[in-house]
Amino acid sequence: MKVYGIKNCDTVKKALKWLDDHHITYEFHDFKKLGVSEEKLAEWDAKAGWEALINKRGTTWKKLDPAIQASVSNKQAAFQLMMEKTSVIRRPVIETQGSFILGFNEAEYLERLGQV
Repeated sequence: MKVYGIKNCDTVKKALKWLDDHHITYEFHDFKKLGVSEEKLAEWDAKAGWEALINKRGTTWKKLDPAIQASVSNKQAAFQLMMEKTSVIRRPVIETQGSFILGFNEAEYLERLGQV
């Protein structure tokens, strides 16, 4: 299992604590240190759509110039923004064999990760 996010993000902290509490092993990919590739964004887009990947409720999005926000109207513009400003990506992103989870929802984690 691979978890993508930013270490100091509260939602990522909740997700990592949940995984630790349920003894689920994972590898962590820190967007701030390692970035994200266009290929990875394309994989996620195929699973969830690029619109779902952008966290429009987050501080990073809200601080963007309205013209930049308006320019994010297609996949290529969204990918470019997400590669430049990784903190605009909704987090965490969790990849497992056969599962892709975006964000943190305890009920969804219980159901999809199959842990008690």
